[in-house]
Amino acid sequence: MNILTQWLRSYLPGLPVDDAQLAEDLTLRGIAVDGIYPLGEGSGSLFEMDITTNRVDAMNHYGVAREAAAIYGLALPALAFALANPRPCGHPFSVKIEAEDACGRFTARVLREVVLGESRDWFAGAEVSTYFDLLEQKKISNAVDATNFAWLAMGQPTHAFDLDKIEGGIVVRRARKGERLKTLDGVERTLDANDLVVADHKKALALAGVMGGWDSMITPETKNVLVEAAWFDPVAVRQTARRHGLHTDASHRFERGADFNAAPKASAMVSAILLANGGWIEGELVDVRVAAIEARTANRKPVALALSEVHRILGKTVDEEGITAATVESVLAALGCGVQAASPAVGHSFGQGSWKITLPSWRLDVEREIDLIEEIARVYGYNRFANTLPAFAGGVRALPWAEKEAAVRGAMLAAGFHESIGSTFCSAAEAALAAPQPAQAVPLGNPLSEEAGMLRPSLAPGMLAMIAGNLNRDVADVRLFEMGTVFSGTTEKVEERPALALGAVGAWPEESAMHAGRSMDFFDAKGVVEQVLARFEMRSVYFDRFPPDAGLTPEWLHPYRAARVVAEGVTVGWFGQLHPREAAARKIHKSKDAVLVGEIFLDRLYKLALRRPLARELSRYQPVRRDFSLVLDESIDWERIDRAMAALPIPELAEWRVREVFCDPRLGKGEYALLLGATFQAPDRTLRDEELQRFHAQVIEAVGTVGARLRA
Repeated sequence: MNILTQWLRSYLPGLPVDDAQLAEDLTLRGIAVDGIYPLGEGSGSLFEMDITTNRVDAMNHYGVAREAAAIYGLALPALAFALANPRPCGHPFSVKIEAEDACGRFTARVLREVVLGESRDWFAGAEVSTYFDLLEQKKISNAVDATNFAWLAMGQPTHAFDLDKIEGGIVVRRARKGERLKTLDGVERTLDANDLVVADHKKALALAGVMGGWDSMITPETKNVLVEAAWFDPVAVRQTARRHGLHTDASHRFERGADFNAAPKASAMVSAILLANGGWIEGELVDVRVAAIEARTANRKPVALALSEVHRILGKTVDEEGITAATVESVLAALGCGVQAASPAVGHSFGQGSWKITLPSWRLDVEREIDLIEEIARVYGYNRFANTLPAFAGGVRALPWAEKEAAVRGAMLAAGFHESIGSTFCSAAEAALAAPQPAQAVPLGNPLSEEAGMLRPSLAPGMLAMIAGNLNRDVADVRLFEMGTVFSGTTEKVEERPALALGAVGAWPEESAMHAGRSMDFFDAKGVVEQVLARFEMRSVYFDRFPPDAGLTPEWLHPYRAARVVAEGVTVGWFGQLHPREAAARKIHKSKDAVLVGEIFLDRLYKLALRRPLARELSRYQPVRRDFSLVLDESIDWERIDRAMAALPIPELAEWRVREVFCDPRLGKGEYALLLGATFQAPDRTLRDEELQRFHAQVIEAVGTVGARLRA
């Protein structure tokens, strides 16, 4: 939005600051000025504004002037436009609102014998063309310029119809399915039954709040004009505009909530500009309103406000006087609120220092007491509040899974990975590809774009996007992890679950003594997953592989380099190498190394207890090592030997491990030899020979139960 300071000063000739200071003060009050461009001697400056979507009231010159008047305590003159007395007519122009849920107000004024041409001098001694030239706004004719001037001046969209092309009168209704309308951009459109249109008694004339129609537009032959200014429902306008792929100045403002009471003034402004070249008004202004919509916009119930609550919420100020009752009243009155002292029986029971606040029709974003307090703080100046921490009683309590979350994060950082944060949204295609179960992805009701139309059911798509982003920026070695929330269910019931995603490509870092320079592969990913699992108490954990169509691992992983992770009999995740075909489709095939990705379902992992490290005092007595040369059948693996040793009731058994494994033709067919090393140590004494002999016999007996025998 571009704003002219020359235009602002025409409303507020007593502004006490220069343009630079004005820009700074507006920005501090939330009406951000992103750029200041001097326009030459006597022309002031052009402000490039960044107005947030909730402040549609400030998307015009009069609205910004209102903010400046509130900041500097100036009186802002009301908008008033002198029109000649209308000539009487036999019957008022017919206006009917059928779609009362979507149109709250419609005003119509009939102008006869209008002379179309260049816009003349008007409005506070300035030319319309002067402001348009400074704004680089195209000038077309006084009819078009008048409607453009209205929304630039006061933010109210208007429209001018060729009155002679209207048959009967105006009807604001829903379109008939299949009805056709050629809009001002020259496109003939097939209307939807939910589209809101301005029509006459026979045909649609315009898409209400979006764009006028071709057949009723002003032409050089136009003599009689109908000036329309209305209030349309934001949702109805937004839906109509989106269905037809349109975004206009009018729809931009109506979608954000226009001022219900602005229509008559805007109609007068447009009429004054048009009649400057000649013409006259027929009949009084036709003003049709819907009481229900007026009640929730222009006639909302007063809001109770107490000075004590203002002080409680906002705290101390750097000024000794602080925010007084006079400050509250002056700020709110300057913003257009009606301020009336309240008795103790109304709203708060605070007695003196409480008010009933009537809300202005142009501020639909202000609804509650806290909104009024925010407005007071904003205009008063956030920089004028003391830097004090809010009062707090009680203690900070960590979430139940905070310790486990920290353990997982510590394991990933220790493995050389960097934490990243991805978007919570994804496209429908990504959601369908990555969802653990079909049709469980949750769509957004009002998505930012098609690429962000779903809540992510998995962290994997975002992780792959981050890997691709790094590779495309010539970062060859990537090791990332993300801990975030994934979503599933339906729009009515959304389930949120914590998850961990890891992604890696390239070589291990140079500081890694064991792996420096070597490319990461599937088994490195397996090792990282094992490090995470090792932080939790579990008796059994294993990895298995299934065909891609089994649904237990994503089908876009390499079929022979992917695995499912199972802990305590429950699937807790998957990992593997990205299929080369998928890597090419995602444009991450630049790297010659394998792209590794995995996801751990933390909600399932958090059900397990954390592994607590146990520290014991080192024994001062000498350890004793004994080796056992065993012969085993090839069907007997180390895990069975390990379990047998762990089950021995020998507290002095400090350690056991495999020393050697070898095969020899002199052994029996299908057998192999294993050298088992065991270390015995007591914490309080030196072990005696008879104890060691007993331990020796117990070890031989234990391994014998699983089929091992001493080698002769």
